[in-house]
Formats: sequence, C-alpha cells, structure tokens
Amino acid sequence: MEWHADIGVFGGSGFYSLMDEVTEVTIDTPYGAPSDKIALGQIKGKKVAFLPRHGKEHHLPPHKINYRANLWAMKKLGVSEIIGPCAAGSLVPDFKPGDFVVSDQFMNMTSGRLDTFYEGPNVHHLTAADPYCPRLRKLAYEKGITQGITIHPQGNIVVINGPRFSTRAESRFFSQIGGQVINMTQYPEGILARELGICYVNIALITDYDAGLEGRDDILPVDHQSVLKVFKENIQNVKKLMVAMIEDMGELKDCECPKSGPLARM
Repeated sequence: MEWHADIGVFGGSGFYSLMDEVTEVTIDTPYGAPSDKIALGQIKGKKVAFLPRHGKEHHLPPHKINYRANLWAMKKLGVSEIIGPCAAGSLVPDFKPGDFVVSDQFMNMTSGRLDTFYEGPNVHHLTAADPYCPRLRKLAYEKGITQGITIHPQGNIVVINGPRFSTRAESRFFSQIGGQVINMTQYPEGILARELGICYVNIALITDYDAGLEGRDDILPVDHQSVLKVFKENIQNVKKLMVAMIEDMGELKDCECPKSGPLARM
C-alpha cells in the first residue's frame, strides 16, 4: 500500500490525539532511520503526517536528531507543507513565557550537524535570505489572533547545539547580536525542508528567559522543570493553533517560497 500525506507536523506523541484513523508507518530513507515511526491520519479532511522529532520517548537530544532522514521521509510521503512547533527561550523582555512567536529569521550557532542534501558532485546554492514560508507565517499569526493567543508575527531565533542551556555570557551575546528567541532544533530542520521544496513554518512557544535578562535579578535562569511546566500549561493552545492552520492549508498557488533545485522536483 502506498502511504501519502499533504501536511507534516514535527511534534510530540501527544499530537496524535488530534487525528482520525491513525496509522503508524516506518519510512526508509537513504540517510538512515527517522526519529520514529510516522503517524498518518486526517484532520479537518486533510491528510497529515506526525513525526516526533525527539522520538516518542524523547530519547534523542537535539544534536542527535537525524534531521535529513526526518525531512526525506516527509518528502517521500508527498508532504508539501510542514508545521514545526518548538519550545524556546526568550532573549528579549517583550517575548514572555506563554507567548507564541512566528519566526521569520534564524541564526545558526550549532556545529557538526549534517545540514544539507547537496553533498556533490552536483553543487546547488540555496537562497536562505527568507528561510520561512511567508504564506504559512501569515496564516499562523492570523489563526493565533483568532484563537486569542498572544502571538508575535516575527522573531529572530538563535539555534544552539544543546542539550545544555546557555551561560549568562552566551545569552547576553545572543541578545546583543539581534537574537530574540533561542532553541536547539530549528537548524537544520527548516532549511532542509527548503532544499526539498517543502514550505515550512516555525511556531515557537516561549517557555523561559534563557539565562535570565540583564538587569533583572527577579528573572531566574531556565531549568528543565520550568520549561516542562510552561509547555504543559500551553500545549492545548499549540494544538488548537495547529488544527486551525491545517484547516486552511493545502493551497500552494500563491506561495512565494523558492522551489528551485533538483530535490524540489523529485
């Protein structure tokens, strides 16, 4: 039987409850195994594929995720649009725990990650000036406002290797160079989607203030338990937002994302 989905979501296993008639499938890729089995189902009549990027048991730290296999598996299923929600820290006072941010830029501070499908002999230089799909970003922001969520239409997300959090000096540096949000999984997930011609949007749920804010002794550095607490308090809003988005997804005719490159046409 040939499996197919139009929309992909990288999220936790808790998102499976959103779908009807769920089937879990194993997808083989030239880059090894994805993080876990992919759950296929329907939401609002749309065929959706869910993949927990850290694995069902959250056993994969961010630097050990096989991003290339995850994206290739989505492409193999026929996915043309992906929602990539994530938990993130704030580097600025205006982005508060519980807020949502629709990222429009990223700054890659990771190292050692396999971050391209183009390894030769054919070379392709991908444009990355605007790495996230503007159409999906607009949809995410509008649906967030409709849902009554505090959501910011743009944000510059700094991506670090993890799994540790930042030192105070690192956090201060990231904010000084223009970072507003900080996370461990947004690179190379989004840019690999671009290489495959898949429209990708990130929605960051702010769970903490990273190493604290300069001049604010009342704001403590992040710890794992505080992240889990804020995430648990807001998970229903994440789910509601994604369902609302999926209902209006699937229309690619007005998309401005570049579709150049041989992999986009595979």
